[in-house]
Amino acid sequence: MIIISDDHSYQTIGAYGGIGHTPNIDKIARNGATFHKAYVNNSICGPARAALLTGKYSHKNGFKDNGTSDFDFGQNLFVKELQKTGYKTAWVGKIHLGHQLQGFDYFDILDDQGHYFNPDFISAKGKTRVEGYVSDIVTDKAVTWLDDISREEPFCLVIGHKATHRTWMPHPQDFGKYDQDHFPLPSTFWDRYEGREAAQLQEMSIEKDMRMGYDLKMFESTEEMFKDGNFKRMNATQKKQYLDYYRPIYEELKKRNLSVKELAEWKYRRYMIDYLNTAASMDRNIGRVLDYLHDNKLEDNTMVIYLSDQGFYMGEHGWFDKRFMYEESFRTPLIISMPGVTPVNAQVNAQVINVDIAPTLLELAGIDVPEDMQGESFLDVLRHPNHSHRKTLYYHYYENGEHAVSPHFGVSDGRYKLIRFYKRVDAWELYDLKKDPQEMENLYSKKRYRKIVDKMKKKLEREIEKFDDQEAKEIFQHAET
Repeated sequence: MIIISDDHSYQTIGAYGGIGHTPNIDKIARNGATFHKAYVNNSICGPARAALLTGKYSHKNGFKDNGTSDFDFGQNLFVKELQKTGYKTAWVGKIHLGHQLQGFDYFDILDDQGHYFNPDFISAKGKTRVEGYVSDIVTDKAVTWLDDISREEPFCLVIGHKATHRTWMPHPQDFGKYDQDHFPLPSTFWDRYEGREAAQLQEMSIEKDMRMGYDLKMFESTEEMFKDGNFKRMNATQKKQYLDYYRPIYEELKKRNLSVKELAEWKYRRYMIDYLNTAASMDRNIGRVLDYLHDNKLEDNTMVIYLSDQGFYMGEHGWFDKRFMYEESFRTPLIISMPGVTPVNAQVNAQVINVDIAPTLLELAGIDVPEDMQGESFLDVLRHPNHSHRKTLYYHYYENGEHAVSPHFGVSDGRYKLIRFYKRVDAWELYDLKKDPQEMENLYSKKRYRKIVDKMKKKLEREIEKFDDQEAKEIFQHAET
């Protein structure tokens, strides 16, 4: 079973020492392995899921960004390989890869990004709107499918959660959970991005780009609030619950007459509260699934994987969102429990990447990994958490629009990270992750790092060749002439 959330940061998960309360995700960690160096190939929603399904990088599976036409489900997927050996397969919830699914015996997926309230679902029977809160509904559908299948057949179920995607809308029962909590401002919150041109040009600043109404529900009037697309879908009870919670917060804010700096810090706090409340709504539903496995005597022979499609910024560098190869968005939570395979409460520091998950699952099932899969199984790491895996990690982000993040590719060996920006920004960046884990100082032009730059460029070139990334190869070679 794979539970994949959307934009859920490792910084807010209890198992990672984060500031959030995630007892059910933490339960998976206690029963299995927590990966502290898990990464993604392309930090954006659809492409990360495409990599999960195919075990291939974006340039090979054809889905480079969310603006791409529908994902090609006709190519080989790990679930198709499972089907050949008798597995029942299903995807329920968010997939964000179109709706022409193949490789699944059953699917009931959110339409596009999905909505938090009264969302539309697409199945083989067509599109239907379901009343309720999305995390509850997705879980209901997942449990119903589990009830319908034979206990004699192996299964692979992917549960795709909408949470914690922007605009961070919790279930009303979770209002107030974090209202009294203290959230220290990240030390890099007021970063001014010296020597980092791409970071200077982004549009993901909490101070400047986070919207008072759309993001934080601070609308000038009730009428304006209910014109917003997220609220139009709500029924009268849901609208009243949101109005009763958020309206007093807005009225109090107006009285305070905050300065620009104070308002930015207030926005950060409200962002954290909404985000963590939304995560709590999801975590409670993850608990329902874990309880189902226990009550139906399935937990002893079911692998449970929890991950996000990528990391997310929780105020670091003053940001929300993802996309950059910087650690907060490049790195993702990955927690795996497999009784009899993973030791309990194992802490894993091996470097893995999301394209590695598909071949790992196939090896565990005793299925030959197709030659076109670019990922490498880390089953040996699950069995022996102290083992190493990848020496280098390759990344390529393509989108050239949303949040004004420049396309880029790069390589990390765990100590140093080299990034090549192109299109919007034509620049190189180098970071020493040991001395500068927050990636504040671009070392690329420093004379004393010339040997390191040359070494990392050779590593980058090898990764480009290994994964046959022709676009990156052309840009890299042009930069070196």
